[in-house]
Amino acid sequence: MSSSATTPVSRIRWRRGTVTATGRSWRDALELTVAVEGEGDLSALAYPSLVGTPEVGDGVLLNTTALAQGLGTGGYAIVVAVPDRLPPDPEGPGHLVKARYTPLQVLVQGVDEQDTEHHEAIAAADDLGGMPVVVADLHSALPAILIGMLATDPDLKVAYVMTDGGALPAAFSRTVTALKSSLAGVVTVGQAYGGDLEAVTLHTGLLAAKHVLGADLAIVTQGPGNLGTGTPWGFSGVAAGEACNAISVLGGLPVGALRISDADPRPRHRGVSHHSLTAFGRVALGGVALVAPRGLSSELGGQVDEDLASQPERNVVVWVDTDGLDAALGLSPVPLRTMGRGLEEERAYFLAAAAAGRYAALQVPVAADADAEDGAPAGATAPENAGS
Repeated sequence: MSSSATTPVSRIRWRRGTVTATGRSWRDALELTVAVEGEGDLSALAYPSLVGTPEVGDGVLLNTTALAQGLGTGGYAIVVAVPDRLPPDPEGPGHLVKARYTPLQVLVQGVDEQDTEHHEAIAAADDLGGMPVVVADLHSALPAILIGMLATDPDLKVAYVMTDGGALPAAFSRTVTALKSSLAGVVTVGQAYGGDLEAVTLHTGLLAAKHVLGADLAIVTQGPGNLGTGTPWGFSGVAAGEACNAISVLGGLPVGALRISDADPRPRHRGVSHHSLTAFGRVALGGVALVAPRGLSSELGGQVDEDLASQPERNVVVWVDTDGLDAALGLSPVPLRTMGRGLEEERAYFLAAAAAGRYAALQVPVAADADAEDGAPAGATAPENAGS
């Protein structure tokens, strides 16, 4: 190496500490309190399948980068290792590596990899058979979409397909853990991991939801957290448009859960967020059903109507009745929060998500529809320009 070579810039804020208390646990996650010299007690999160199960008195190595910046890690330092008590070597099956070539790359078994019980089914699968799939750009929409689906038909089997735009470990989401009994299963795709099923791509993840989990319909969102830059394209949720493309290619019915707000202080997110308009209007090239909820104030409903007026012809705008959805959202088994605001403040956002779930539930193909020559989804409705 020449003498002129520069030293690489450090990208991780490392700290060592001692576990002083353990807290809540869920799925594959454990809360800890860790004493760090000079910084006091920090809230930390460990994933036992990766680092083992830390105990009081253990020394731990922490990544505190995002915590120090006040970024979206849920207020946690992340445990990287328990150096003096390493976990045993993995013995399970699988050769898919996720979070590839990072210091914490993870070995999992993929539903689509060779020599697994589902490989043959996934290899043969090429179509979703008209299965409706609701796509949202934020993880916070997940419970509201599910509520809308099950409030419409409680017997439906719903799969959650988690993409890798936010948190990579599914275990980070307490929401997913709390919703487990209401889901047919969780599929983690791309670099995301920790679902009931793992898949290499969103395409095989969707096929697994349909042909392995037997889902009637599915929800696609990134994991908790997101990356945004205040620019039209620099937002991880733009991938919602790519998800719609995958659904279209596989013969599913993409349904867009619009991000609607009259509470967000940022003008670009009031009415229909520019993120929804970009992802669904400019990235989703195969067309997507955009669901707007009835029951908004006349002012907000008018703004939504105006914002959606410029959507391309391939996107159908559907106003959906929301009778009973407010009550159902009020009974949510998990707290409904987005951008730090709850249901009362962001009613429009959660109502829009639930309405998308309701619309999708009404489009689930039945035997007669599957045999129909025109292949149109059941109960499709024409767009209506009324917001209240």
